[in-house]
Amino acid sequence: MLAPSADVDRDAALARAYEDAGVDVLAVPEAYGVDAVSWLGYLASVTDRVQLMAQVLPIYSRTPALTAMTAAGIDRVSKGRFALGLGVSGPQVVEGWHGVTYDAPLGRTRDVIEICRKVWRRERLEHEGAHYRIPLTGGTGLGKPLKIVDKPLRSRIPVYVAALGPANTRLTAQLADGWVPFLYIPERADVVWGEALARGTEERPAELGPLEIMAGGPMAIGDDVTHKRELDRDHLTMYVGGMGARGKNFYNTVVRKYGFEAEAEQVQDLYLAGRRAEAAAKLPAALLEGTSLIGDTSYLKDRLAAYRERGVTVVQVQPVGDDPIRDLRLFREVLDNC
Repeated sequence: MLAPSADVDRDAALARAYEDAGVDVLAVPEAYGVDAVSWLGYLASVTDRVQLMAQVLPIYSRTPALTAMTAAGIDRVSKGRFALGLGVSGPQVVEGWHGVTYDAPLGRTRDVIEICRKVWRRERLEHEGAHYRIPLTGGTGLGKPLKIVDKPLRSRIPVYVAALGPANTRLTAQLADGWVPFLYIPERADVVWGEALARGTEERPAELGPLEIMAGGPMAIGDDVTHKRELDRDHLTMYVGGMGARGKNFYNTVVRKYGFEAEAEQVQDLYLAGRRAEAAAKLPAALLEGTSLIGDTSYLKDRLAAYRERGVTVVQVQPVGDDPIRDLRLFREVLDNC
């Protein structure tokens, strides 16, 4: 993950260093700061090999056709190195920042994926979905089916979906090229997502091929680095405690399903009461360990084996060690020899 920062030159150098260290994919997030699209275009100009991914573009902030056009544009300037990551974000951002209604996330995700693929295939765009009707019915009555003027570099750009809920995870396994879960603990993942993935896979068209799974977390390698798991405590607490109202927090639900019901409730209660430090202290150490890749090389090999056993195909890491480039090179070596 390479989030936009104020130091453009530094980040360009960092992207090149990551590429040289063996990183295969650079992912750029988008929330309510600098947009991911301009950053991805810039990274395309300063890298040569690494794949570039939006992780993720909220489906509510752009029309489906604009999302497709944007993906085709980044794919062109990167010479076919782009993957489109989509997600629903949450009501706080969608309604509080974009000013649009957070409704029908499942149906809208399906529509956006279908529309994007029609655009990339250069079909005349006609879509009669439950949430997007193209051309628009009503209005001036002058709308007509169009196809993208430019020819996309690829007629099939990979689509990844960040999904947590069972219905959206099932849809992802059915329609997307890849799935990006959060708070992923391989040993506990089946309890949360196993049934949804299985049902979606049964409904998956053969021409899509196997579902890619991208999961991981903070990474540091060494004999005395386990204390660095604590660096993620405040970050995870914000999600588990504050990303959503009571009963509407997807991240809190995942942690509960993992078996940390009491801790998840305490974290949320304290966070919503404004007692954030106390909330962070209640986050279980087992959650911090399970969602990270922090330890010595032997420990790392065990974690990678657990990911592989659960079908993870892309291991996503966020270097947090004292020498990130050295850790990435070592991680690449361990990964290649597992």
